Amino acid sequence: MRDCNIASALHQSAATLGEQTALVALDGKQWRQWTFADLGRNSDGYATALYDEGVRQGDRVMLMVRPSMEFVCLTFALFQLGAVVILIDPGMGYKNLLRCIGSVRPDVLIGISKAILFSRLFRAPFGSVRRRLGVGRGMLWGARRLTLPATINSPPRHAAEDNDLAAIIFTTGSTGPPKGVEYTHGIFHTQLQLIRDYYGIGPGDVDQPGFPLFGLFATALGAQAVIPDMDPTRPAQVDPVKFVRTLQAHQVTYSFGSPAIWNVVSRHCLEQGIVLPVRKVLMAGAPVSGELIERMQRILPPDAQIFTPYGATESLPVASIEGREIVDQTWPLTRMGHGACVGRALPGIDVRIIESMDGPIESWSEVRVLPPGTIGEIVVRGPVVTRAYAGNGEETRLAKIADNDTFWHRMGDMGYLDAQGRLWFCGRKAHRVRTAQGMRYTICCEAIFNEHPRVRRSALIGLGPWGEQTPVIVVEPVGPVADEQQLFVELRQLALANPLTANIEHFLVHRSFPVDIRHNAKIFREQLADWACKRVQLPCG
Repeated sequence: MRDCNIASALHQSAATLGEQTALVALDGKQWRQWTFADLGRNSDGYATALYDEGVRQGDRVMLMVRPSMEFVCLTFALFQLGAVVILIDPGMGYKNLLRCIGSVRPDVLIGISKAILFSRLFRAPFGSVRRRLGVGRGMLWGARRLTLPATINSPPRHAAEDNDLAAIIFTTGSTGPPKGVEYTHGIFHTQLQLIRDYYGIGPGDVDQPGFPLFGLFATALGAQAVIPDMDPTRPAQVDPVKFVRTLQAHQVTYSFGSPAIWNVVSRHCLEQGIVLPVRKVLMAGAPVSGELIERMQRILPPDAQIFTPYGATESLPVASIEGREIVDQTWPLTRMGHGACVGRALPGIDVRIIESMDGPIESWSEVRVLPPGTIGEIVVRGPVVTRAYAGNGEETRLAKIADNDTFWHRMGDMGYLDAQGRLWFCGRKAHRVRTAQGMRYTICCEAIFNEHPRVRRSALIGLGPWGEQTPVIVVEPVGPVADEQQLFVELRQLALANPLTANIEHFLVHRSFPVDIRHNAKIFREQLADWACKRVQLPCG
Protein backbone atom coordinates (compact mmCIF):
# COMPACT_ATOMS: atom_id res chain seq x y z
CA MET A 1 0.00 0.00 0.00
CA ARG A 2 1.34 3.44 -0.94
CA ASP A 3 1.85 5.77 2.04
CA CYS A 4 -0.08 8.93 1.16
CA ASN A 5 0.53 10.80 4.41
CA ILE A 6 0.96 14.43 3.42
CA ALA A 7 3.60 14.86 6.15
CA SER A 8 5.97 12.92 3.89
CA ALA A 9 6.18 15.97 1.60
CA LEU A 10 7.92 18.03 4.29
CA HIS A 11 10.28 15.19 5.20
CA GLN A 12 11.22 14.73 1.54
CA SER A 13 12.03 18.45 1.33
CA ALA A 14 14.10 18.14 4.52
CA ALA A 15 16.00 15.15 3.12
CA THR A 16 16.83 16.77 -0.22
CA LEU A 17 17.21 20.45 0.69
CA GLY A 18 18.73 20.09 4.16
CA GLU A 19 20.43 23.33 5.20
CA GLN A 20 18.66 25.58 2.70
CA THR A 21 16.41 28.20 4.27
CA ALA A 22 12.83 26.95 4.49
CA LEU A 23 11.05 29.46 6.71
CA VAL A 24 11.45 33.07 7.77
CA ALA A 25 9.11 34.39 10.46
CA LEU A 26 8.88 36.65 13.46
CA ASP A 27 9.80 34.93 16.72
CA GLY A 28 8.55 37.42 19.26
CA LYS A 29 9.92 40.71 17.95
CA GLN A 30 12.91 39.22 16.14
CA TRP A 31 13.05 37.71 12.67
CA ARG A 32 14.37 34.14 12.57
CA GLN A 33 15.20 31.62 9.89
CA TRP A 34 14.81 27.86 9.89
CA THR A 35 16.25 25.39 7.39
CA PHE A 36 14.36 22.48 5.89
CA ALA A 37 16.37 20.21 8.19
CA ASP A 38 15.21 22.32 11.16
CA LEU A 39 11.57 21.96 10.12
CA GLY A 40 11.97 18.23 9.66
CA ARG A 41 13.55 17.83 13.12
CA ASN A 42 11.01 20.11 14.79
CA SER A 43 8.13 18.31 13.14
CA ASP A 44 9.49 15.00 14.44
CA GLY A 45 10.06 16.59 17.83
CA TYR A 46 6.49 17.84 18.08
CA ALA A 47 5.20 14.47 16.87
CA THR A 48 7.16 12.83 19.72
CA ALA A 49 5.86 15.32 22.26
CA LEU A 50 2.28 15.01 21.04
CA TYR A 51 2.42 11.22 21.12
CA ASP A 52 3.77 11.37 24.67
CA GLU A 53 0.82 13.61 25.56
CA GLY A 54 -1.60 10.96 24.30
CA VAL A 55 -2.44 12.27 20.80
CA ARG A 56 -3.31 9.35 18.59
CA GLN A 57 -4.45 8.51 15.06
CA GLY A 58 -7.96 9.79 14.40
CA ASP A 59 -7.95 12.34 17.22
CA ARG A 60 -9.48 15.67 16.25
CA VAL A 61 -7.01 18.37 17.19
CA MET A 62 -7.98 22.03 17.10
CA LEU A 63 -4.91 24.10 16.21
CA MET A 64 -5.20 27.71 17.39
CA VAL A 65 -1.65 28.96 16.80
CA ARG A 66 -0.52 32.06 14.92
CA PRO A 67 1.40 31.69 11.62
CA SER A 68 4.87 30.67 12.78
CA MET A 69 7.41 27.87 12.87
CA GLU A 70 5.23 26.22 15.51
CA PHE A 71 2.17 26.39 13.25
CA VAL A 72 4.01 24.76 10.33
CA CYS A 73 5.74 22.03 12.34
CA LEU A 74 2.75 21.21 14.55
CA THR A 75 0.53 20.83 11.50
CA PHE A 76 2.89 18.37 9.82
CA ALA A 77 3.47 16.56 13.14
CA LEU A 78 -0.27 16.01 13.52
CA PHE A 79 -0.53 14.80 9.92
CA GLN A 80 2.32 12.40 10.63
CA LEU A 81 0.50 10.91 13.62
CA GLY A 82 -2.70 10.51 11.63
CA ALA A 83 -4.56 13.06 13.75
CA VAL A 84 -7.15 15.31 12.11
CA VAL A 85 -6.14 18.97 12.15
CA ILE A 86 -9.01 21.42 12.68
CA LEU A 87 -8.34 24.90 11.29
CA ILE A 88 -10.82 27.70 11.94
CA ASP A 89 -10.25 31.33 11.01
CA PRO A 90 -10.55 33.23 14.32
CA GLY A 91 -11.53 36.33 12.38
CA MET A 92 -14.98 34.91 11.58
CA GLY A 93 -16.27 36.30 14.89
CA TYR A 94 -16.59 34.54 18.22
CA LYS A 95 -20.22 33.42 17.74
CA ASN A 96 -19.42 31.63 14.48
CA LEU A 97 -16.17 30.38 15.99
CA LEU A 98 -17.96 28.80 18.96
CA ARG A 99 -20.59 27.26 16.68
CA CYS A 100 -17.86 25.71 14.50
CA ILE A 101 -15.94 24.32 17.47
CA GLY A 102 -19.05 22.74 18.91
CA SER A 103 -19.94 21.17 15.57
CA VAL A 104 -16.65 19.23 15.16
CA ARG A 105 -16.18 18.19 18.80
CA PRO A 106 -12.36 18.36 19.09
CA ASP A 107 -10.51 15.89 21.33
CA VAL A 108 -7.43 18.06 21.85
CA LEU A 109 -6.80 21.81 21.82
CA ILE A 110 -3.36 23.16 20.95
CA GLY A 111 -3.26 26.91 21.26
CA ILE A 112 -1.59 30.09 22.35
CA SER A 113 -2.44 31.52 25.76
CA LYS A 114 -5.42 33.51 24.47
CA ALA A 115 -6.91 30.41 22.85
CA ILE A 116 -6.58 28.40 26.06
CA LEU A 117 -8.26 31.20 28.02
CA PHE A 118 -11.01 31.39 25.38
CA SER A 119 -11.70 27.68 25.86
CA ARG A 120 -12.02 28.23 29.62
CA LEU A 121 -14.42 31.14 29.26
CA PHE A 122 -16.70 29.35 26.77
CA ARG A 123 -16.73 25.84 28.14
CA ALA A 124 -19.72 24.30 26.37
CA PRO A 125 -18.34 24.18 22.79
CA PHE A 126 -15.05 22.82 24.17
CA GLY A 127 -16.81 20.17 26.24
CA SER A 128 -15.37 17.33 24.16
CA VAL A 129 -11.75 18.46 24.72
CA ARG A 130 -9.92 15.98 26.95
CA ARG A 131 -6.49 17.67 26.78
CA ARG A 132 -5.26 21.25 26.39
CA LEU A 133 -1.71 21.98 25.27
CA GLY A 134 -0.26 25.49 25.34
CA VAL A 135 2.27 26.87 22.86
CA GLY A 136 4.43 29.95 23.21
CA ARG A 137 4.66 32.55 25.90
CA GLY A 138 1.99 33.59 28.38
CA MET A 139 -0.17 31.95 31.00
CA LEU A 140 -1.36 28.42 30.33
CA TRP A 141 -4.69 28.59 32.21
CA GLY A 142 -4.35 24.99 33.36
CA ALA A 143 -3.01 23.62 30.05
CA ARG A 144 0.25 21.69 29.78
CA ARG A 145 2.99 23.56 27.93
CA LEU A 146 4.04 21.81 24.73
CA THR A 147 7.77 22.11 24.03
CA LEU A 148 10.25 20.42 21.75
CA PRO A 149 11.85 17.47 23.60
CA ALA A 150 15.59 17.30 24.16
CA THR A 151 15.60 13.78 22.74
CA ILE A 152 13.52 12.96 19.68
CA ASN A 153 12.38 9.37 19.56
CA SER A 154 11.06 7.78 16.41
CA PRO A 155 7.47 9.02 16.47
CA PRO A 156 4.83 6.84 14.83
CA ARG A 157 4.17 7.55 11.16
CA HIS A 158 0.62 6.81 10.13
CA ALA A 159 0.60 5.09 6.74
CA ALA A 160 -2.30 7.07 5.35
CA GLU A 161 -4.43 6.09 2.38
CA ASP A 162 -5.79 8.59 -0.13
CA ASN A 163 -9.20 8.82 1.54
CA ASP A 164 -7.95 9.07 5.12
CA LEU A 165 -9.11 12.26 6.79
CA ALA A 166 -6.27 14.76 7.32
CA ALA A 167 -7.95 18.05 8.22
CA ILE A 168 -11.20 19.92 8.68
CA ILE A 169 -11.02 23.45 7.29
CA PHE A 170 -13.91 25.85 7.71
CA THR A 171 -15.49 28.03 5.03
CA THR A 172 -15.81 31.77 5.57
CA GLY A 173 -19.59 31.60 5.84
CA SER A 174 -20.13 34.28 3.20
CA THR A 175 -23.60 32.91 2.31
CA GLY A 176 -24.56 31.10 5.50
CA PRO A 177 -23.05 29.56 8.63
CA PRO A 178 -19.42 28.42 8.18
CA LYS A 179 -19.11 24.71 7.40
CA GLY A 180 -16.27 22.32 8.17
CA VAL A 181 -14.83 20.82 4.99
CA GLU A 182 -13.20 17.39 5.20
CA TYR A 183 -9.75 17.24 3.56
CA THR A 184 -8.06 13.90 2.91
CA HIS A 185 -4.37 13.19 2.53
CA GLY A 186 -4.99 12.44 -1.15
CA ILE A 187 -6.61 15.84 -1.77
CA PHE A 188 -3.62 17.64 -0.22
CA HIS A 189 -1.23 15.65 -2.42
CA THR A 190 -3.22 16.55 -5.54
CA GLN A 191 -3.29 20.23 -4.59
CA LEU A 192 0.48 20.18 -4.15
CA GLN A 193 0.92 18.56 -7.56
CA LEU A 194 -1.33 21.12 -9.28
CA ILE A 195 0.41 24.07 -7.65
CA ARG A 196 3.82 22.63 -8.51
CA ASP A 197 3.08 21.66 -12.11
CA TYR A 198 0.57 24.27 -13.25
CA TYR A 199 2.14 27.31 -11.62
CA GLY A 200 5.72 26.06 -11.81
CA ILE A 201 6.50 26.46 -8.11
CA GLY A 202 9.13 24.47 -6.23
CA PRO A 203 12.72 24.50 -4.89
CA GLY A 204 14.42 27.82 -5.49
CA ASP A 205 11.21 29.80 -5.10
CA VAL A 206 10.47 32.12 -2.20
CA ASP A 207 6.84 32.53 -1.13
CA GLN A 208 5.25 35.25 0.98
CA PRO A 209 1.75 33.90 1.73
CA GLY A 210 -1.00 36.31 2.73
CA PHE A 211 -3.01 33.28 3.83
CA PRO A 212 -1.27 30.98 6.39
CA LEU A 213 -2.31 27.67 4.82
CA PHE A 214 -0.26 28.47 1.74
CA GLY A 215 2.87 28.64 3.86
CA LEU A 216 2.37 24.93 4.46
CA PHE A 217 2.16 24.29 0.71
CA ALA A 218 5.37 26.27 0.13
CA THR A 219 7.52 24.29 2.54
CA ALA A 220 6.02 21.00 1.34
CA LEU A 221 6.97 21.97 -2.23
CA GLY A 222 10.54 22.79 -1.22
CA ALA A 223 10.06 26.54 -1.53
CA GLN A 224 11.08 29.02 1.15
CA ALA A 225 8.19 30.65 3.01
CA VAL A 226 8.37 34.16 4.42
CA ILE A 227 5.54 34.73 6.90
CA PRO A 228 4.58 38.42 6.55
CA ASP A 229 4.17 40.73 9.53
CA MET A 230 0.41 41.13 9.26
CA ASP A 231 -2.87 39.94 10.72
CA PRO A 232 -4.08 37.32 8.22
CA THR A 233 -7.66 37.81 9.43
CA ARG A 234 -7.56 41.50 8.43
CA PRO A 235 -5.94 41.55 4.97
CA ALA A 236 -7.39 44.93 3.99
CA GLN A 237 -5.59 46.42 6.98
CA VAL A 238 -2.17 45.14 5.91
CA ASP A 239 0.69 47.57 6.48
CA PRO A 240 2.11 47.92 2.96
CA VAL A 241 5.47 49.17 4.23
CA LYS A 242 6.02 45.99 6.28
CA PHE A 243 4.64 43.73 3.55
CA VAL A 244 6.86 45.26 0.86
CA ARG A 245 9.92 45.30 3.12
CA THR A 246 9.99 41.50 3.41
CA LEU A 247 9.14 41.03 -0.26
CA GLN A 248 12.26 43.01 -1.10
CA ALA A 249 14.54 41.77 1.69
CA HIS A 250 14.04 38.11 0.80
CA GLN A 251 13.62 38.56 -2.95
CA VAL A 252 10.26 36.83 -2.88
CA THR A 253 9.46 35.15 -6.21
CA TYR A 254 5.75 34.41 -5.71
CA SER A 255 2.98 35.39 -3.35
CA PHE A 256 -0.61 34.37 -2.73
CA GLY A 257 -3.07 36.82 -1.25
CA SER A 258 -6.58 38.19 -1.48
CA PRO A 259 -7.30 41.17 -3.75
CA ALA A 260 -7.65 43.23 -0.55
CA ILE A 261 -3.92 42.84 0.17
CA TRP A 262 -2.78 43.66 -3.34
CA ASN A 263 -5.11 46.62 -3.61
CA VAL A 264 -3.32 48.24 -0.64
CA VAL A 265 0.17 47.11 -1.65
CA SER A 266 -0.13 48.14 -5.31
CA ARG A 267 -1.29 51.65 -4.43
CA HIS A 268 1.61 52.05 -2.00
CA CYS A 269 4.15 50.83 -4.56
CA LEU A 270 2.86 53.21 -7.23
CA GLU A 271 3.01 56.14 -4.81
CA GLN A 272 6.59 55.25 -3.84
CA GLY A 273 7.80 54.22 -7.31
CA ILE A 274 8.56 50.67 -6.14
CA VAL A 275 8.94 47.71 -8.51
CA LEU A 276 8.73 44.42 -6.64
CA PRO A 277 10.94 41.38 -7.35
CA VAL A 278 7.92 39.05 -7.41
CA ARG A 279 7.57 36.93 -10.57
CA LYS A 280 4.23 35.27 -9.83
CA VAL A 281 1.23 36.61 -7.95
CA LEU A 282 -1.82 34.49 -7.17
CA MET A 283 -4.96 36.41 -6.19
CA ALA A 284 -8.08 34.60 -5.03
CA GLY A 285 -10.98 34.79 -2.63
CA ALA A 286 -13.11 37.25 -4.60
CA PRO A 287 -13.46 38.48 -8.19
CA VAL A 288 -10.35 40.37 -9.28
CA SER A 289 -10.87 43.49 -11.36
CA GLY A 290 -8.94 44.20 -14.51
CA GLU A 291 -8.13 47.59 -13.03
CA LEU A 292 -6.29 45.94 -10.12
CA ILE A 293 -4.42 43.63 -12.49
CA GLU A 294 -3.36 46.59 -14.63
CA ARG A 295 -2.12 48.35 -11.50
CA MET A 296 -0.23 45.21 -10.42
CA GLN A 297 1.43 44.96 -13.83
CA ARG A 298 2.96 48.38 -13.21
CA ILE A 299 4.69 47.33 -9.97
CA LEU A 300 6.04 43.96 -11.16
CA PRO A 301 8.78 43.02 -13.65
CA PRO A 302 7.62 42.99 -17.30
CA ASP A 303 7.69 39.18 -17.49
CA ALA A 304 5.84 38.63 -14.19
CA GLN A 305 2.63 36.61 -14.22
CA ILE A 306 -0.56 37.32 -12.31
CA PHE A 307 -2.96 34.42 -11.85
CA THR A 308 -6.49 34.49 -10.46
CA PRO A 309 -7.34 30.91 -9.43
CA TYR A 310 -11.02 30.10 -8.98
CA GLY A 311 -12.33 27.67 -6.41
CA ALA A 312 -13.69 27.39 -2.90
CA THR A 313 -12.71 25.81 0.40
CA GLU A 314 -14.58 22.70 -0.82
CA SER A 315 -12.67 22.58 -4.11
CA LEU A 316 -9.44 24.42 -4.84
CA PRO A 317 -8.11 25.12 -7.41
CA VAL A 318 -10.74 24.59 -10.11
CA ALA A 319 -9.84 27.02 -12.88
CA SER A 320 -7.27 29.70 -13.56
CA ILE A 321 -6.52 32.58 -15.91
CA GLU A 322 -3.46 34.81 -16.34
CA GLY A 323 -3.67 38.57 -16.01
CA ARG A 324 -2.72 39.44 -19.57
CA GLU A 325 -5.66 37.46 -20.94
CA ILE A 326 -7.96 39.26 -18.52
CA VAL A 327 -6.73 42.74 -19.43
CA ASP A 328 -6.52 42.12 -23.18
CA GLN A 329 -9.59 39.94 -23.75
CA THR A 330 -12.05 39.43 -20.92
CA TRP A 331 -12.03 42.60 -18.80
CA PRO A 332 -13.66 44.74 -21.52
CA LEU A 333 -16.51 42.21 -21.61
CA THR A 334 -16.74 42.11 -17.82
CA ARG A 335 -17.25 45.88 -17.79
CA MET A 336 -20.20 45.41 -20.16
CA GLY A 337 -21.95 42.94 -17.85
CA HIS A 338 -20.70 39.57 -19.17
CA GLY A 339 -19.48 38.37 -15.78
CA ALA A 340 -15.94 37.75 -14.54
CA CYS A 341 -13.87 35.26 -16.53
CA VAL A 342 -12.06 32.89 -14.16
CA GLY A 343 -10.31 30.87 -16.86
CA ARG A 344 -10.06 27.28 -17.98
CA ALA A 345 -10.39 24.17 -15.85
CA LEU A 346 -7.10 22.91 -14.45
CA PRO A 347 -5.78 19.45 -15.43
CA GLY A 348 -7.96 16.68 -14.04
CA ILE A 349 -10.87 18.99 -13.23
CA ASP A 350 -14.25 18.70 -14.97
CA VAL A 351 -16.53 21.75 -15.00
CA ARG A 352 -20.17 21.72 -16.13
CA ILE A 353 -23.01 24.22 -16.13
CA ILE A 354 -26.35 22.74 -15.12
CA GLU A 355 -29.86 24.05 -14.90
CA SER A 356 -30.23 25.45 -11.41
CA MET A 357 -32.33 23.47 -8.98
CA ASP A 358 -33.32 24.12 -5.39
CA GLY A 359 -32.83 21.39 -2.82
CA PRO A 360 -30.63 18.29 -3.10
CA ILE A 361 -29.95 16.49 -6.39
CA GLU A 362 -29.61 12.80 -5.65
CA SER A 363 -28.23 11.63 -8.99
CA TRP A 364 -26.55 13.02 -12.08
CA SER A 365 -29.42 11.51 -14.09
CA GLU A 366 -31.65 14.31 -12.72
CA VAL A 367 -29.35 17.01 -14.11
CA ARG A 368 -29.77 18.98 -17.33
CA VAL A 369 -26.41 20.20 -18.63
CA LEU A 370 -26.62 23.59 -20.31
CA PRO A 371 -24.86 24.56 -23.55
CA PRO A 372 -22.06 27.15 -23.79
CA GLY A 373 -23.20 30.72 -23.29
CA THR A 374 -26.13 29.79 -21.02
CA ILE A 375 -25.97 30.85 -17.38
CA GLY A 376 -26.59 28.11 -14.85
CA GLU A 377 -25.20 26.51 -11.73
CA ILE A 378 -21.48 25.67 -11.72
CA VAL A 379 -20.59 22.08 -10.74
CA VAL A 380 -17.15 20.50 -10.62
CA ARG A 381 -15.60 17.06 -10.36
CA GLY A 382 -12.02 16.01 -9.78
CA PRO A 383 -9.35 14.85 -7.31
CA VAL A 384 -9.28 18.17 -5.37
CA VAL A 385 -13.03 18.13 -4.76
CA THR A 386 -13.89 17.35 -1.14
CA ARG A 387 -16.50 14.70 -0.42
CA ALA A 388 -18.31 15.92 2.70
CA TYR A 389 -18.88 18.51 5.38
CA ALA A 390 -17.89 17.33 8.84
CA GLY A 391 -20.91 16.25 10.85
CA ASN A 392 -23.32 17.95 8.47
CA GLY A 393 -25.13 15.40 6.35
CA GLU A 394 -27.84 17.83 5.27
CA GLU A 395 -25.39 20.33 3.77
CA THR A 396 -23.43 17.48 2.20
CA ARG A 397 -26.58 16.20 0.44
CA LEU A 398 -27.30 19.72 -0.82
CA ALA A 399 -23.78 20.19 -2.19
CA LYS A 400 -22.95 16.79 -3.76
CA ILE A 401 -24.43 14.95 -6.77
CA ALA A 402 -23.72 11.24 -7.13
CA ASP A 403 -22.57 10.11 -10.59
CA ASN A 404 -21.98 6.33 -10.60
CA ASP A 405 -18.75 5.86 -8.61
CA THR A 406 -17.86 9.58 -8.72
CA PHE A 407 -19.61 12.75 -7.60
CA TRP A 408 -19.96 16.43 -8.48
CA HIS A 409 -19.75 19.40 -6.14
CA ARG A 410 -22.19 22.28 -6.49
CA MET A 411 -20.09 25.42 -6.11
CA GLY A 412 -23.02 27.58 -5.09
CA ASP A 413 -22.05 29.90 -7.95
CA MET A 414 -23.77 30.87 -11.18
CA GLY A 415 -21.90 31.16 -14.44
CA TYR A 416 -21.39 29.86 -17.95
CA LEU A 417 -18.79 28.40 -20.29
CA ASP A 418 -17.86 30.35 -23.42
CA ALA A 419 -17.02 28.96 -26.85
CA GLN A 420 -13.33 28.74 -25.86
CA GLY A 421 -14.10 26.61 -22.82
CA ARG A 422 -13.46 29.43 -20.36
CA LEU A 423 -15.57 29.68 -17.22
CA TRP A 424 -17.35 32.96 -16.43
CA PHE A 425 -18.54 33.73 -12.91
CA CYS A 426 -21.80 35.67 -12.63
CA GLY A 427 -22.36 35.65 -8.87
CA ARG A 428 -23.44 33.49 -5.97
CA LYS A 429 -26.58 31.44 -6.43
CA ALA A 430 -27.94 32.74 -3.12
CA HIS A 431 -27.54 36.32 -4.35
CA ARG A 432 -29.63 36.06 -7.52
CA VAL A 433 -32.45 38.54 -7.88
CA ARG A 434 -35.54 37.23 -9.64
CA THR A 435 -37.70 40.02 -10.99
CA ALA A 436 -40.90 39.84 -13.02
CA GLN A 437 -38.71 40.54 -16.07
CA GLY A 438 -36.31 37.70 -15.36
CA MET A 439 -33.22 36.72 -13.36
CA ARG A 440 -30.52 39.24 -12.51
CA TYR A 441 -27.00 38.25 -11.44
CA THR A 442 -24.86 40.29 -9.09
CA ILE A 443 -21.47 40.35 -10.85
CA CYS A 444 -23.02 41.14 -14.23
CA CYS A 445 -25.26 43.98 -13.03
CA GLU A 446 -22.81 45.51 -10.58
CA ALA A 447 -20.17 45.91 -13.27
CA ILE A 448 -22.34 48.49 -15.02
CA PHE A 449 -22.49 50.75 -11.97
CA ASN A 450 -18.88 50.19 -10.96
CA GLU A 451 -17.97 52.20 -14.08
CA HIS A 452 -19.12 55.39 -12.36
CA PRO A 453 -16.02 57.31 -11.17
CA ARG A 454 -17.59 58.05 -7.78
CA VAL A 455 -18.51 54.39 -7.06
CA ARG A 456 -15.95 52.27 -5.24
CA ARG A 457 -18.12 49.17 -5.56
CA SER A 458 -21.79 48.29 -5.79
CA ALA A 459 -24.12 45.53 -4.64
CA LEU A 460 -27.30 44.23 -6.26
CA ILE A 461 -30.01 43.19 -3.81
CA GLY A 462 -33.62 42.13 -4.29
CA LEU A 463 -36.56 43.26 -2.16
CA GLY A 464 -39.96 41.63 -2.21
CA PRO A 465 -41.23 38.11 -2.93
CA TRP A 466 -39.15 35.74 -5.09
CA GLY A 467 -40.16 36.04 -8.73
CA GLU A 468 -41.40 39.58 -8.23
CA GLN A 469 -38.39 41.10 -6.52
CA THR A 470 -37.53 44.75 -7.01
CA PRO A 471 -33.82 45.13 -7.85
CA VAL A 472 -31.95 47.73 -5.81
CA ILE A 473 -28.36 48.87 -6.29
CA VAL A 474 -26.46 49.92 -3.19
CA VAL A 475 -23.23 51.80 -3.86
CA GLU A 476 -20.21 52.37 -1.65
CA PRO A 477 -18.90 55.76 -2.77
CA VAL A 478 -15.39 57.05 -3.25
CA GLY A 479 -15.27 59.77 -0.61
CA PRO A 480 -18.24 61.83 0.62
CA VAL A 481 -21.24 62.37 -1.64
CA ALA A 482 -22.43 65.99 -1.69
CA ASP A 483 -25.56 65.34 -3.75
CA GLU A 484 -26.95 61.80 -3.56
CA GLN A 485 -29.90 62.57 -5.82
CA GLN A 486 -27.60 63.72 -8.62
CA LEU A 487 -25.56 60.54 -8.19
CA PHE A 488 -28.75 58.49 -8.45
CA VAL A 489 -29.71 60.29 -11.67
CA GLU A 490 -26.33 59.38 -13.16
CA LEU A 491 -26.62 55.76 -12.00
CA ARG A 492 -30.05 55.54 -13.59
CA GLN A 493 -28.58 56.75 -16.88
CA LEU A 494 -25.98 53.97 -16.69
CA ALA A 495 -28.77 51.47 -15.99
CA LEU A 496 -30.81 52.52 -19.01
CA ALA A 497 -27.82 52.09 -21.33
CA ASN A 498 -27.68 48.31 -20.76
CA PRO A 499 -30.57 45.83 -21.13
CA LEU A 500 -29.30 43.88 -18.09
CA THR A 501 -29.97 46.84 -15.82
CA ALA A 502 -32.62 48.87 -17.61
CA ASN A 503 -35.30 47.94 -15.05
CA ILE A 504 -33.18 49.02 -12.03
CA GLU A 505 -34.63 52.26 -10.69
CA HIS A 506 -33.79 52.22 -6.98
CA PHE A 507 -30.42 53.26 -5.55
CA LEU A 508 -28.93 53.71 -2.09
CA VAL A 509 -25.60 54.87 -0.68
CA HIS A 510 -23.86 52.82 2.02
CA ARG A 511 -20.61 54.26 3.39
CA SER A 512 -18.83 50.98 4.12
CA PHE A 513 -20.09 47.58 2.94
CA PRO A 514 -20.16 44.64 5.36
CA VAL A 515 -17.64 42.14 3.97
CA ASP A 516 -16.13 38.78 4.87
CA ILE A 517 -13.26 38.62 7.32
CA ARG A 518 -10.87 36.34 5.44
CA HIS A 519 -10.61 38.30 2.19
CA ASN A 520 -12.39 41.57 3.06
CA ALA A 521 -13.96 41.40 -0.38
CA LYS A 522 -17.07 39.20 -0.38
CA ILE A 523 -20.02 41.52 0.20
CA PHE A 524 -22.63 40.37 2.71
CA ARG A 525 -25.60 41.26 0.51
CA GLU A 526 -28.07 39.73 2.95
CA GLN A 527 -27.03 42.30 5.55
CA LEU A 528 -27.32 45.06 2.97
CA ALA A 529 -30.82 43.88 2.09
CA ASP A 530 -31.88 44.08 5.76
CA TRP A 531 -30.36 47.56 5.96
CA ALA A 532 -32.05 48.67 2.72
CA CYS A 533 -35.49 47.48 3.89
CA LYS A 534 -35.50 50.24 6.48
CA ARG A 535 -34.70 52.94 3.93
CA VAL A 536 -36.92 52.34 0.91
CA GLN A 537 -40.67 52.29 0.49
CA LEU A 538 -40.75 48.76 -0.93
CA PRO A 539 -42.02 45.39 0.34
CA CYS A 540 -39.06 43.48 1.74
CA GLY A 541 -40.37 39.95 1.28
